[in-house]
Amino acid sequence: MIEDDEPDLVISGKAQHVVVGGYPFEIAICRLEAERAWTLEVVDFEGTSHVWDDRFRSDRDARNAAVEAIESEGAIAFMRGSNVIPFGRA
Repeated sequence: MIEDDEPDLVISGKAQHVVVGGYPFEIAICRLEAERAWTLEVVDFEGTSHVWDDRFRSDRDARNAAVEAIESEGAIAFMRGSNVIPFGRA
Protein backbone atom coordinates (compact mmCIF):
# COMPACT_ATOMS: atom_id res chain seq x y z
CA MET A 1 0.00 0.00 0.00
CA ILE A 2 1.35 3.41 -0.98
CA GLU A 3 0.94 6.16 1.61
CA ASP A 4 0.16 9.67 0.46
CA ASP A 5 2.40 12.05 2.42
CA GLU A 6 1.05 15.11 0.62
CA PRO A 7 -1.21 17.30 2.76
CA ASP A 8 -4.75 17.85 1.55
CA LEU A 9 -5.65 21.22 0.07
CA VAL A 10 -8.71 22.94 1.53
CA ILE A 11 -10.57 25.19 -0.91
CA SER A 12 -12.60 27.95 0.70
CA GLY A 13 -16.27 28.41 0.03
CA LYS A 14 -15.44 32.13 -0.22
CA ALA A 15 -13.54 31.51 -3.48
CA GLN A 16 -15.56 32.98 -6.31
CA HIS A 17 -15.75 34.69 -9.67
CA VAL A 18 -16.39 38.43 -9.66
CA VAL A 19 -16.83 41.00 -12.40
CA VAL A 20 -15.34 44.45 -11.78
CA GLY A 21 -15.49 47.16 -14.41
CA GLY A 22 -16.82 44.61 -16.88
CA TYR A 23 -13.80 42.30 -16.42
CA PRO A 24 -14.07 38.87 -14.81
CA PHE A 25 -11.69 37.78 -12.06
CA GLU A 26 -11.34 34.45 -10.29
CA ILE A 27 -10.62 34.70 -6.57
CA ALA A 28 -8.94 31.51 -5.29
CA ILE A 29 -8.59 31.03 -1.54
CA CYS A 30 -7.04 27.90 -0.06
CA ARG A 31 -4.92 26.48 2.73
CA LEU A 32 -3.20 23.24 3.57
CA GLU A 33 -5.27 21.01 5.82
CA ALA A 34 -2.73 21.15 8.65
CA GLU A 35 -2.40 24.96 8.52
CA ARG A 36 -4.72 27.67 9.72
CA ALA A 37 -3.65 30.57 7.48
CA TRP A 38 -5.25 31.07 4.07
CA THR A 39 -3.52 31.99 0.81
CA LEU A 40 -4.97 34.24 -1.87
CA GLU A 41 -4.65 34.25 -5.65
CA VAL A 42 -6.56 36.36 -8.15
CA VAL A 43 -6.52 35.39 -11.82
CA ASP A 44 -7.61 38.04 -14.31
CA PHE A 45 -9.41 37.45 -17.60
CA GLU A 46 -6.09 37.22 -19.46
CA GLY A 47 -4.99 34.34 -17.21
CA THR A 48 -2.48 36.40 -15.24
CA SER A 49 -2.08 35.18 -11.66
CA HIS A 50 -1.66 37.63 -8.79
CA VAL A 51 -0.60 35.85 -5.59
CA TRP A 52 -0.46 37.62 -2.25
CA ASP A 53 2.68 37.10 -0.16
CA ASP A 54 0.67 37.65 3.01
CA ARG A 55 -1.33 34.88 4.64
CA PHE A 56 -4.77 35.58 6.05
CA ARG A 57 -6.36 34.59 9.36
CA SER A 58 -9.64 33.79 7.70
CA ASP A 59 -10.93 33.09 4.23
CA ARG A 60 -13.24 36.09 4.66
CA ASP A 61 -10.22 38.35 5.24
CA ALA A 62 -8.59 36.95 2.08
CA ARG A 63 -11.73 37.49 -0.02
CA ASN A 64 -12.12 41.05 1.28
CA ALA A 65 -8.48 41.85 0.48
CA ALA A 66 -8.94 40.63 -3.09
CA VAL A 67 -12.12 42.60 -3.73
CA GLU A 68 -10.67 45.74 -2.12
CA ALA A 69 -7.49 45.50 -4.23
CA ILE A 70 -9.39 45.05 -7.49
CA GLU A 71 -11.86 47.82 -6.73
CA SER A 72 -9.28 50.32 -5.39
CA GLU A 73 -6.85 49.78 -8.28
CA GLY A 74 -9.55 49.47 -10.92
CA ALA A 75 -9.81 46.41 -13.10
CA ILE A 76 -7.42 47.60 -15.82
CA ALA A 77 -4.82 49.06 -13.45
CA PHE A 78 -4.92 45.92 -11.32
CA MET A 79 -4.11 43.81 -14.37
CA ARG A 80 -1.13 45.98 -15.33
CA GLY A 81 1.06 45.03 -12.39
CA SER A 82 4.78 45.29 -13.06
CA ASN A 83 5.58 42.03 -11.29
CA VAL A 84 3.19 39.61 -12.95
CA ILE A 85 4.08 36.56 -15.00
CA PRO A 86 1.32 35.52 -17.42
CA PHE A 87 0.50 31.83 -17.70
CA GLY A 88 0.69 30.25 -21.12
CA ARG A 89 -2.56 29.58 -22.90
CA ALA A 90 -3.54 26.04 -23.76
